[in-house]
Amino acid sequence: MTTVEPAWLAAARAKLGTREAPGPANSPTIMGWAKRLGTKALGILYNADSVPWCGLFVAACMQEAGLPTAPIAVRASAWANYGQRLRFERLAPGAILVFQRPGGGHVGFYVGEDADAYRVLGGNQGDAVTIARIDKERCIAARWPVGVDVIGGPVRMAARAGQALSRNEA
Repeated sequence: MTTVEPAWLAAARAKLGTREAPGPANSPTIMGWAKRLGTKALGILYNADSVPWCGLFVAACMQEAGLPTAPIAVRASAWANYGQRLRFERLAPGAILVFQRPGGGHVGFYVGEDADAYRVLGGNQGDAVTIARIDKERCIAARWPVGVDVIGGPVRMAARAGQALSRNEA
C-alpha cells in the first residue's frame, strides 16, 4: 500500500537533519529560506539562525508546496489562525500543530501520536529539523490549508521506553 502525504510534509521530510550553525555563524540553508520568503511573508528582517525559526521552517515548506504562509510567518502563534481549524480527532499527517512553551510558542507538522504526545516534524527542535515528541496538553491549535483535502487520519504510534518529551523547542 502506498501512502500519499501532502506536498508540504514531503518538503519538510526532505529537510530533516538541517541544523543551525554553531556560534555567530549562520546556516546558509536556513538563511536561504528566509531570503526566499522575504520580509513581507516573515514579518521581520530575518538575519540570524539564532532567532527562533520554527515558523520560518513551516513557511518554507508551505511555500515550496505552492501554498500561502501565515501573516508574520516567523511567529509560531501566527499559525494558530492559518487556514482552517482541524479537530484533534481528525488529525492527519501534515496538520499544522501550534504549541505553547515557556517564552513563546512552537509550530510544526503532525506525523503521528501516542497516548500522551504528538510526533512533530519541525524546525528549531534542538537547533535542527527533527521529529520530536511533544506533550498533547501543550497543543493550542491544529490547522490545515483552506481548499486542500485532508489526506488520511490519525497515525497511532507506540511510545518507546526512554523516549522523552520535548520541553523547549527554542
